[in-house]
This record gives sequence, C-alpha cells and structure tokens, in this order.
Amino acid sequence: MKEQQVLLGIGAYLLIVSLAAVILTVTDKVRAAKHKWRIAESTLLIVALFGGAAAEYITMRCIRHKTLHKKFMIGLPFMIVLHLAIIGAAVYFRYFH
Repeated sequence: MKEQQVLLGIGAYLLIVSLAAVILTVTDKVRAAKHKWRIAESTLLIVALFGGAAAEYITMRCIRHKTLHKKFMIGLPFMIVLHLAIIGAAVYFRYFH
C-alpha cells in the first residue's frame, strides 16, 4: 500500500511539472508572437530539469518553438535520458539489488 502511495505521489508530481512545462512553453510562444515580455530560458530549463523535459520537448516540437536553439534541442533530450536513467536506477535498486 505504501509503495502505491509513493508511486501515486511521484506520478502526480510529474503530471504537475509536465503541465507547468507545457503552459510555460505555450505562453512563451504566444508572447514571442506578440513581442511581449518572455519567459526566461533559464526558467524553461529549470522546469525541464525538475521533471518536465519530455513534455516541454514534445510541446516545443509541436508548436515549433525554440527548435533552432541547441540548448533546448540537445539539452532536453539529454535531460529525458537522465530522468530515464534515474528511474531505471531506482527500479534496479528497489527490485534487483
């Protein structure tokens, strides 16, 4: 039961961070089109690092936002691999070690 609660909490966290990443990315795209104040790139990268990388990367590709910026098109996939490695390590040490 406790393990299910932990997994539910992690899932809820990732859902919230992913939703924030999508909202920030779309907001930045809209603001860019209107020549208004923008979301800082560092903010987008921090949200990605804390779990929103996959959602942010997919959103950027879908709306064609920042696709020419290497720090996003290389950095976000790197973060996704990092997140998968962390999950893999957690599963390994929980069940196989």
